[in-house]
Amino acid sequence: THRRRLATPSEVQSAPKMVSFARVLTSLWASVALAAAFAPSARVAAPRARLNARLPLRMVAEQETTRVDISLPPPEPKATAHDLATGRDPRRVKIFDTTLRDGEQSPGCTMNADEKLTLAKQLARLGVDVIEAGFPIASPGDFEAVKQIAEVVGTGVDPPIICGLARALPKDIELCAEAVKGARFPRIHTFVSASDIHMERRLRKSRSEVLDITSEMVAYAKSFVDDVEFSGEDALRSDPEFLYEVYSRAIEAGATTINVPDTVGYTTPEEFKKLILGLRQNVRGIEDVTISVHGHNDLGLAVSNFLAAVEGGARQMECTINGIGERAGNAALEELVMALHVRQDHYMDKAYRGNAPSSITNIRKEEIAKTSRLVTTLTGMMVQPNKAIVGANAFAHESGIHQDGVLKHRQTYEIMDASSIGLTDNNIVLGKHSGRHAFRTRMQELGYAMDADELSRAFLRFKELADKKKEITNRDLESIVKDELLLNIKDRYQLVHLQVSCGNGQIPTATIQIFDEDKGIETLKASTGTGPVDAVFCAICEAIDGVDDVDLLEYSVNSVTAGIDALGEVTVRLQDKDSGRIFYGRGADTDIVTASAQAYLSAVNRVCDARGTVRPRHPQYD
Repeated sequence: THRRRLATPSEVQSAPKMVSFARVLTSLWASVALAAAFAPSARVAAPRARLNARLPLRMVAEQETTRVDISLPPPEPKATAHDLATGRDPRRVKIFDTTLRDGEQSPGCTMNADEKLTLAKQLARLGVDVIEAGFPIASPGDFEAVKQIAEVVGTGVDPPIICGLARALPKDIELCAEAVKGARFPRIHTFVSASDIHMERRLRKSRSEVLDITSEMVAYAKSFVDDVEFSGEDALRSDPEFLYEVYSRAIEAGATTINVPDTVGYTTPEEFKKLILGLRQNVRGIEDVTISVHGHNDLGLAVSNFLAAVEGGARQMECTINGIGERAGNAALEELVMALHVRQDHYMDKAYRGNAPSSITNIRKEEIAKTSRLVTTLTGMMVQPNKAIVGANAFAHESGIHQDGVLKHRQTYEIMDASSIGLTDNNIVLGKHSGRHAFRTRMQELGYAMDADELSRAFLRFKELADKKKEITNRDLESIVKDELLLNIKDRYQLVHLQVSCGNGQIPTATIQIFDEDKGIETLKASTGTGPVDAVFCAICEAIDGVDDVDLLEYSVNSVTAGIDALGEVTVRLQDKDSGRIFYGRGADTDIVTASAQAYLSAVNRVCDARGTVRPRHPQYD
């Protein structure tokens, strides 16, 4: 904010002296710079050491990376047995879905075996190339879930590869091989720490020991299956030269995919791309394997990092539906797929140099919205309204200018069509006079195949809803299916009767009757609360022994559709004080108090089922 002014006489007289002094300074600075340019590297080592000392998360060796050739041609992968059997283009970017493994590690997102199988079936319909079904050694339940998915989803028509995670330990690998062996295309994914901070502080192994473990355990996994994936954990904070040797050893031992994980979400797109290019130039045998990437969203860069890695030559992306996962989550599958689809012109040039497959991924994009809603239902992790691709506002317009433009031509303010991810208008499809045939036909159109028993149960629920709600939409039907079929778990405690009394000036009171399936008895209890929902929750805790020590962490109500008679979905999260574990419950009804009781009881059943069982192991922390 300096103002222009005229120079004073004294300033004019001193101007030549000032100019001369400036010339001397310039000359002196140039001399220093020239001397530094020809000085030995030791003279600048001290400032560099001080700089590295301020970067505790980084290893010093990372600052001295080998130069990489950014003009490398795109990789030319050979067709795998899975590619040949399913007719998939080997040049595509493979989608490795880890919702059932890494996504489930989010607090409160635990799914049982039946729920995992339901999601795995939908992931297969979505067209993912690999399903990481779980961490078999985590618990007996996780082992059975992976085994069931391998035997059911992994043997279907056009099946995905079924993968299990295993630490670089013999017992882990043996159990993982047993769990996935039922699939047509089984894979073992094993990993070991690769960064100095992980090797020293967590693994307590030297670099040479890690190299030996890599060779030995990859070879051991290869003795069980032909398809082995290897990950160098925390690769983006590792010494690149050491990382090159780790991956070289893994490939020599038989790895068919090498995965480069940004375990803590620390890197940037440019760094990720540079590392992929460096691997392609320095790892022995890398031209014969698939380069995969895995990453977390701690800095909000996961999707950008993956897309940059694809430009560098990565051809597999490990992601989750809705981006769920530990801490800030994983790279979101729907965002990655739609970015590659909408900007196919860009990635054909940057990643393929014009030699791209007709479709960059194998994903059936019209299944994205349905898969997203299913994950929300199964995990209770709600999608924020402004979430890209699948958020409620992703295709909404409120600005008058935007509305006018969209009405005249949708592409004025929309770069993709909502129908491309399976979003359609909620038109009225059925009513209380609709018959069983019309109901079955509509369910088939929505993509739900049901046997006679499942159809009967769903149709009865539909009739009950139709008596309460005049207009039944597609979203209502999906909610019915999720309640009656997808989440049809035989709970020990079941809701028989519920009555609530409340109003202005009255004390909210709930009377509840619960049936105990194990003991074969019914319990009737009444309780008061601060409101009708609180009264119901207190009554449930009084009716069931041992659940008065759970904390309600989250309670949310969402409308499935618009209208005063809309179906309401309630989700709750409870924390068991004894174990610290978090459990999720869901309920749906036109009466939100009834839906709240269903959701709370569902979560309580999960708490009771988990008690007395061993807490599942965590792949990184246990």
